[in-house]
Amino acid sequence: MHCPAPLACRIADLSGEIHSSGLKIRSEVLRDDTWDLSVLFVDDAAWEEEFHHLATRFTGIEMFRGTLSKSAGDLLSLLEFEKSIDRSSERLGQYAGLRLSEDSSDAASLDREGRLQSLGARISESCSWVSPEIQALTQEQFDTYLTDPLLVEWIIPLQRLRRLKPHTLSNTEERLLALSLPAITGHHETFSQLTNVDMSFGSIRDDRGQEIELTQSSFSSLLQRPDRSVRKNSFEKFYTEFSDHRYTLASALSHSVKADVFLAKARNYPSALEASLFVDDVPVAVYESLIQTVRSRLPVLHRYYALRQRVFNLPDLHVYDTYAPLVSTVQSDVGFDDAIGMVIRALAPLGPEYTSMLSKGLREDRWCDRYENKGKRSGAFSSGTYEGPPYILMNYKPDVFSDIYTLAHEAGHSMHTWYAARSQSFQTYHYPIFLAEVASTFNEVLLTEHLLSETTDRSMRAYLLNRQIDDLRGTLFRQTMFAEFEKATHSAEEAGEALTLQSFRKLYRALLDIYFGPGVVIDEVLELECLRIPHFYSAFYVYKYATGISAAITLAKGVLETGDTERYINFLKSGGSDFPIETLAKAGVEMCSPAPVEAAMALFEKRVTELESLLA
Repeated sequence: MHCPAPLACRIADLSGEIHSSGLKIRSEVLRDDTWDLSVLFVDDAAWEEEFHHLATRFTGIEMFRGTLSKSAGDLLSLLEFEKSIDRSSERLGQYAGLRLSEDSSDAASLDREGRLQSLGARISESCSWVSPEIQALTQEQFDTYLTDPLLVEWIIPLQRLRRLKPHTLSNTEERLLALSLPAITGHHETFSQLTNVDMSFGSIRDDRGQEIELTQSSFSSLLQRPDRSVRKNSFEKFYTEFSDHRYTLASALSHSVKADVFLAKARNYPSALEASLFVDDVPVAVYESLIQTVRSRLPVLHRYYALRQRVFNLPDLHVYDTYAPLVSTVQSDVGFDDAIGMVIRALAPLGPEYTSMLSKGLREDRWCDRYENKGKRSGAFSSGTYEGPPYILMNYKPDVFSDIYTLAHEAGHSMHTWYAARSQSFQTYHYPIFLAEVASTFNEVLLTEHLLSETTDRSMRAYLLNRQIDDLRGTLFRQTMFAEFEKATHSAEEAGEALTLQSFRKLYRALLDIYFGPGVVIDEVLELECLRIPHFYSAFYVYKYATGISAAITLAKGVLETGDTERYINFLKSGGSDFPIETLAKAGVEMCSPAPVEAAMALFEKRVTELESLLA
């Protein structure tokens, strides 16, 4: 119900820095190893033609101003015109974003993205009157419109928009709020510039005597090294740099929380948490139940840490010892086509339509950009639109076994988009972030179950168990701890308490002690971790990771035990046609009860017990 800024295409799991030494340049990459963007635009010239067409016609939305109260037909004309702008923006945005991802240093791609962002801002401004004018309709007229056959495909978007009426301000107030947002949310840029540009962490000498640049990207991999001195030195050096900027970061985080609270009050929400949950119609009880359920199962997490200490034979266990794999990474030499085969076999329970379409997309229709090249974005993501294929960016390496999991994960996102786009109208196909991680982690669960059922190798089994345990630890326990911290900081601000470096450290230290338990040494400098988590500067998002993996485990368990895939496929098809709690309920997952989180916890405990028996 609004004109989104271009580049608002479906993107998940985009990450990191660029690794370019000794790599092919983009023009040297084999055609069959790249994605086929001609489905979107046959070439850059075709993109330019559509861009200029959009730039000249979007102002036509002004002709509808003042007409929305006249008739359902007038409202429909506005909505359909706005939809045409949205669809064009989405397609232009996806092409521009994917082309830039191929080589982030390409001048033409950078110019294309910059012009598109500028156009997006102009489009958003031109559409800013639409929502207030719809909200200004009397309730009687609005209800009449909802019963008009002309608007049958717009009932859900209109109802969602109308829910916002109590939190929509006058035109003048909305304009002032929009104008003030860059200043109110400036802490985001401060945090990004400080941590991504100004900070310098130096280098670390690893166990092979090589000098490795310490960055926010390399830090996580260095914590997984088997040599404890490398982990310890990386940890201490990394946090020394954060300590040097701790007051600036604390100020940025404080203003982030203050901005959330201000915006919630300005729009008449009871709290910042409730303002965040309102959009998806998620009850506060779901958030609180997640925290309570996870807290009740912390002893099994502490058991896992004790297992780590025994296996590593350490006199004490520090947090920097909790990321190194308990089992050496398995030797891998799996080509991309073989990886596709492994993923397809693992997803066989979902039926022939799912697996045949995914196989065709990956093997024949060139959905996936497979390998690293100079300038290419690192990490992986899925990016799909209503009109184009659900593309996948990979940086696949045959000798990295976890890349098979990455492929399964991104394939989950892509098939979610594929089903939604073919089952819903444009205005209801976008699924919310609350649901986005369900389909991707569902695929990972099925892949683990498939690999465990096939392997007879003790080391491989231990590796797979350890991997799933650490995934659950990072997604379920850690993200819930983060959710607790966000709730506590915003509650403190709403209660009029001071948000300072010391108060942040105190709140975060209490949570570290609870979640890691008495068996793990908490180095004092780890209290500064709360200042470096990017999600804390865009609060109340992380809980969705924990609820998502809980829902995925429940859904996967149901499919594997019963063989019934209809409800799960219908979940994928539903897109954004309903609120996420209702969407999951139709699929058999009651997020308003603790049952899904309990199921995830039960799986975690089962895997810990299995791993204990293997490594005893």
